[in-house]
Amino acid sequence: MSRRHHDGDLFAAVDALLEQAEPLPEAAERERLRLAAGLTRAGVGRALGVTAPTVAGWETGRSEPSGRRRAAYSRLLQGLAQRYPAPGEPQTGRVPGPGREEAPRTPATGHSATGAPAAAPAPSGRPVAEKPAARRHPAPAAPSDAAFPAGPLAVLDGTGTGHLANGRTLECPAATVPDLVAWALDTGLGQPRLHRAGRDGDPLVVLTPGAAARLGLPGRLADRRGLRLAGDHPVVREVLAAGWQLTRRGFGPWARIYRPVERGGRRQCVQLAVLPWDALDPRAWGGTATMPAADIARVLGTYASRVLTPRGSTAVTGLELMTALRPPSRAVRTADGGWASGPVPGSLTTPVDPAPPEAPDEHPVAQGRAPDAVLDEEAYEWVRDPELLSDAECAMPCAVGLDVNMAFAAAANRLTVGLGEPVHTDGPRFDARVPGSWYVDLSHVETDPRLPSPFTPHGRRPTGPAWYATPTLAYAAELGYGIRPLQAWIRPESGPYLDPWYERLRDAYLATMADLGVTKDLSPRAFLAAMEHHKTADPAAVAVLSAIKATVKGGIGKLRERPQGAGYRPGERWPALDRPTWRPDIRAAVIAQARTNMHRKMRKTAEAAGLFPVAVLSDCVVYPAPGPSPLDVLPHDPATGKPPPGTFRPGVSPGMVKHEGSMPFWRCAELLEQGANPARHIKDATDGGGA
Repeated sequence: MSRRHHDGDLFAAVDALLEQAEPLPEAAERERLRLAAGLTRAGVGRALGVTAPTVAGWETGRSEPSGRRRAAYSRLLQGLAQRYPAPGEPQTGRVPGPGREEAPRTPATGHSATGAPAAAPAPSGRPVAEKPAARRHPAPAAPSDAAFPAGPLAVLDGTGTGHLANGRTLECPAATVPDLVAWALDTGLGQPRLHRAGRDGDPLVVLTPGAAARLGLPGRLADRRGLRLAGDHPVVREVLAAGWQLTRRGFGPWARIYRPVERGGRRQCVQLAVLPWDALDPRAWGGTATMPAADIARVLGTYASRVLTPRGSTAVTGLELMTALRPPSRAVRTADGGWASGPVPGSLTTPVDPAPPEAPDEHPVAQGRAPDAVLDEEAYEWVRDPELLSDAECAMPCAVGLDVNMAFAAAANRLTVGLGEPVHTDGPRFDARVPGSWYVDLSHVETDPRLPSPFTPHGRRPTGPAWYATPTLAYAAELGYGIRPLQAWIRPESGPYLDPWYERLRDAYLATMADLGVTKDLSPRAFLAAMEHHKTADPAAVAVLSAIKATVKGGIGKLRERPQGAGYRPGERWPALDRPTWRPDIRAAVIAQARTNMHRKMRKTAEAAGLFPVAVLSDCVVYPAPGPSPLDVLPHDPATGKPPPGTFRPGVSPGMVKHEGSMPFWRCAELLEQGANPARHIKDATDGGGA
């Protein structure tokens, strides 16, 4: 080889390095410059020899140009920056380059709950300040919706068309799953984080049956227990061969495909929801999976904008929403002016084991526990003894069921829960402000037999000492009973962890009910009339409403996820225990609060109008009534027309009630005689409550 040829290779290599090192402004600034010049992505793409989705990927930070295209793109942006400087920036022609390191990844942004690695904080979209210290140690900033121009998700049909949440469509030429993942990352799919210390939502691509077949996926999973493709399936091998990885759950109905994040790199993770594999459970989503692709995108897009981009079942999403709103860690300043990982105040930061009475039977700390040494905080299932029915009640023509709206969400509102590890103490003094589990004897407490006991889920009087969560004993204290705990597991570190979770789900619920014509300003009669027909107004909105309700109940239930799999043996640990949000004590506190809230309203109704329920099931209560409407039974002040304080009130807000159903009272009494719970059957009563 000649020396000249050798030198030419060296200079070419150096030129390539220089081209690769061409400075580029931050992703959001690239889009601002293009829009300021009135250029389209397609026009920029034609000039640089790439597609419009590729330019979108550059503008969202999902991908970066390389080689001579990087140099050309940098030259274009430099020219645009000279003509269209950022507000407050002089026309120097200087393009703000990257010039800064990523803040350290924290536990909140380092890995997802499923094990997929997370990205470092996204750029703020503003020019980098010229101060060197600012370039070395950037404060993380929350991105805007402009970072995800395609919205949170796309529903792919069998023709290769991606339907977006806003009604737009994009062509998806991908013929393989790896190509689909690259397309999703380049298209600008995703959702901005809900907390500045959290992470952005990954792109979600929903595969209809036609799209799944087009990508080589079977119409049905052969593994009905594990619900995943076999490790040697061609699609799985294809994904792994392309350098992508799957989480521990493998390639199932909700598959996460990712690449590990290298230091200073960006998160690359895409979620797939495979509809023919029952990714959208009809118990939560109704008939969403059978809708046209555009309607599926509208349902899931509405849910994503009001709640969160689905990350699995509604239960999984409910739990993920807690973490998204209160991430465990954040970037904090160090003494030397840098950044380090620190806890987010009010969040659950590390996994902790429960106290022995709080643990499910399978947990290691529950092994060898006495059968009665269990915290039994569950929802009501109670029926009144038929012998305690009065002649006046038996003469009523109807039984009317009232259902409390979003009962468990309402119970989570302003509820103080433990944030750290439990501490054992003997002979403590009860403090309603301290969350925990208390061993107390309430068997001496006399309660009206026409009401369920507020202390037990079955509604019968306690027979001796038992474990109770703080909300149950706080209600006992409210009723004037002396509370003398024998021992307790308390959590001194506490806070209203679920408040933002409740507020987001409340707002999502109210907005969706408004879409269905049910608003907060309706009178009780107008509200009940609107509720008669709200489920026929818009199937898409009804599906969103169903999913929101399932997110509440599933999220609370997921706080005490039990072990899964036939190979599990009691006493072994299971994966859910390794997450900060595995907290059976918080679940118990929410359910105890919901149950005592229900008892308080029943007690106030009895005091105000002498009305007593005949059955309660979770958030549904059944009363004898002179007519089939809730207005026939609910007390109200004749002077003002308003219900007495603290009683059941019809309305759309969480904690208020709606009509669950009605039946003839003779049928209700018959169910009581059989030992059945009328509240379980009243919703499906077909005879409308006639006499």
